[in-house]
Amino acid sequence: MVICASLPLTINMVLVLTKSSGGDEASAVFNAAFGNLVGVFLSPALILAYLGVEGSVNLAKVFTKLALRVVLPIAIGQILQKFVPPVVEFVKVHKPKFKKLQEYALIFIVYTVFCRQFQNDDDGVGNQVEVGDIFIMIALQFVLLCSFMVLAWHSLKLIFHNEPKLRVMGLFGCTHKTVAMGVPLINAIYEDNPNVGLYTLPLLVWHPMQLVIGSAIAPKLAEFVKREEERLGIAVEGDE
Repeated sequence: MVICASLPLTINMVLVLTKSSGGDEASAVFNAAFGNLVGVFLSPALILAYLGVEGSVNLAKVFTKLALRVVLPIAIGQILQKFVPPVVEFVKVHKPKFKKLQEYALIFIVYTVFCRQFQNDDDGVGNQVEVGDIFIMIALQFVLLCSFMVLAWHSLKLIFHNEPKLRVMGLFGCTHKTVAMGVPLINAIYEDNPNVGLYTLPLLVWHPMQLVIGSAIAPKLAEFVKREEERLGIAVEGDE
């Protein structure tokens, strides 16, 4: 749970839900991109600081793995996008196929993590985890996600009182966690740990849960944005 809480926000889901809820898309793009870039360095530091396992983890090795697995692909992508127009056009034409490939790659990474978990479970550590504990974790995560969303919603009202689009964007940006970056990050930190699959499980539960809840409240949020913009528009006209 601590590892999951230390991860940055997801990019695609935040953008999709922000758009469908009538939120500020430009701010969502910046928030997601900046959060993930900072998260490459901040998330490992938070995890190691909270869990207090500095002695068993080689920080230099962790950051080297993250640089190769996360930062380097992003840098190459930005260079290709800026200086190689044919690549950009090719990606635009085949964007749905690349999207599917990304999903399959993520599924394969998760699959290999849990394969390693069961393969390395020679000391019976995994047998200590009961099915009831998993359901308790799921219920706890549901309560935490709903509580944090309510807290974020009312806190953002104080910051963005007359900016409903930013308030909606912030709601998703404050509570979402990324699987695409989270799984490689956890794998890089705890690659030699036999319990790496258990460390990944809370994130794999949180991710679809935030999608279901976000999709359920998106229509209501869109109505809220429309209503608030109409109210603010009427107030401005009245002042004039």
